Amino acid sequence: MSSIDSPEDKPTDAGDQEQSVTPLELFFDLVFVFAFTQVSSFLIHHLTWGGLAQGAALLGVLWWAWVCYSWLTGEVNAEEVMLARIVVLTAMAAMLIVALAVPDAFGENAILFGLAYFIVRLLHIVLYMVVGPSETYTAVRRVAPGFLGGPLLLVVAGFFDGTIQSALWLLAIVIDYGIVFVRGVEGFHVHVAHFVERHRLIMIIALGESLVAIGIGAEGTTLTPTVVGAALLGIILVIALWWLYFDYIVLAAENRLSREAGTEQTVLARDSYSYIHLLIVGSIIFIAVGIEQTIAHVGHPLEVIPAVSFCGGCGLYLFGHNAFRFRDHRTVSYLRLAVGIVAVALTPVVIRIPSLAALALLTALLVGLAVYETVWSDHRNRLRNRSDLRR
Repeated sequence: MSSIDSPEDKPTDAGDQEQSVTPLELFFDLVFVFAFTQVSSFLIHHLTWGGLAQGAALLGVLWWAWVCYSWLTGEVNAEEVMLARIVVLTAMAAMLIVALAVPDAFGENAILFGLAYFIVRLLHIVLYMVVGPSETYTAVRRVAPGFLGGPLLLVVAGFFDGTIQSALWLLAIVIDYGIVFVRGVEGFHVHVAHFVERHRLIMIIALGESLVAIGIGAEGTTLTPTVVGAALLGIILVIALWWLYFDYIVLAAENRLSREAGTEQTVLARDSYSYIHLLIVGSIIFIAVGIEQTIAHVGHPLEVIPAVSFCGGCGLYLFGHNAFRFRDHRTVSYLRLAVGIVAVALTPVVIRIPSLAALALLTALLVGLAVYETVWSDHRNRLRNRSDLRR
């Protein structure tokens, strides 16, 4: 059984080295910058338990749309094939409508949200069938009922509200995510370097949303020393989030994925990146809400929902890392697990102290973790040294 503490070195194949993320893919991802911002805004304006659940559902369907296209553009060079380029740009336009409808996706814009989202997902299937590799054709047909059935249920959900609407959303997500788990991913392929790079970039987009949250929180406020201090703490926290993911986690994960081949590789890619990365990306969005609320109400304690979002987001970020590591290597970081538990356990404290103190506390916790691993973790230093040697 593989262990993260002793990864084998295996060079990535030439095809993976040559294939890089295209400008069209980067351009396509821009619409998700707006979509993630819209989810954060939705959460800020719906600070209730129901709002948290709806925000998580919105993030789940947006994430899955991005996941589907990330697999597609890894197999089809949409920039060079004219038809593929037009379809991807059309999907981008439809995705913009989806993002615009997010603030009222469970209200008067519910049908618009569902229809636009269905078009995004339909174009994905059409493009796979028309210009995808021939060996992938059967695989796409196998999962198409779920990939279209789930989004279609979101259209139906738009005609209802309350419990029926929530049930249809839940069923849609279960079908959409579950189809590739039940029917498998045999026949699909990943180019490791390209696939990992796509996920690195979407992580940057999610982290960028946290920086946007700092600006939104400070909007309309006087830039007092307290507000400026909160903004600086916010960016230090975001830097710590970046450090904890990019410093060595991605190095071990890419090495592990490159050691697999065939169906084993696509199953690992599905589990580690398509599924588990939702936890990591989602946690950053919840942290962004906590940062925004802290700066907007810097002199007062956070309310219960923002505190849960903030502390829970920090904990979920580290739990997601451990889930990522366990799926790849069947090991866990007990230190990250412990720090994640502490972050969640701080929730009752955070609702009783000024939000600036809460931000400082959580920032110190994650910065301390990053510093400890960077200075004293032999495992981290071994991975970094091997990476430097390969360069």
